[in-house]
Amino acid sequence: MAATLYPRLRGDELLTADRGFYSWAAWDAAAATGAALLWRAPTRLKLPVIEVLPDGTYLTVVMDATIRGARREQIWAAARAGGDLVQVDAALDEHGRPRARVARVIEYDLPDRAGTGELIALLTTITDPADARADELAGAYHQRWEEETSNDQLKTHLRGPGKVLRSRLPDLVHQEIWAYLIVHHAISAPITKASAAADLDPDRISFTKALRLIRRTATGTAAIPPSPLG
Repeated sequence: MAATLYPRLRGDELLTADRGFYSWAAWDAAAATGAALLWRAPTRLKLPVIEVLPDGTYLTVVMDATIRGARREQIWAAARAGGDLVQVDAALDEHGRPRARVARVIEYDLPDRAGTGELIALLTTITDPADARADELAGAYHQRWEEETSNDQLKTHLRGPGKVLRSRLPDLVHQEIWAYLIVHHAISAPITKASAAADLDPDRISFTKALRLIRRTATGTAAIPPSPLG
């Protein structure tokens, strides 16, 4: 399903993704849109060091897994020489489309995972450290988990675990989904205001506790004007 969304990317967007999403076809399709990518690399993905950058990150080449042997070595050699891969026949298919792309790698571990030996490797199309520092990209990647938190708030706490939508007609399903989203936004808005007033990260305020408080204090139906929520 993710493959159907890649063509919708815009050049001014940054797409983050977990390592389960990586494949050459997916990376190439998303990168071709001009959007910036920041994806965690699979553990077994070979990332040869092409050039070490001043900030400690390095350039590598990701390519179609079917490229092997001398053709793969030719692509690596061209990248190390600073050549443009679009000029390398081995890096193109019969239609002139790329089968290899230069990427930047950010490697680090997490302080709260000391002793696990887990090394996190991020791949990004932002190859110049002047455009985005390594710590900025690492921080941006971990902010990706906030989307997972929102999904948990919607599916587990707001809707209820194991429950399915009650509607049976497509239009009513859409209506019910929008109702959940609007209520989630209505709860998140005061959380954001409260965190700003206390100079806290909104993540520090429990969505579950806010939801319980609102449920205890709500005495009837309420109209939520959609326009101010935009």
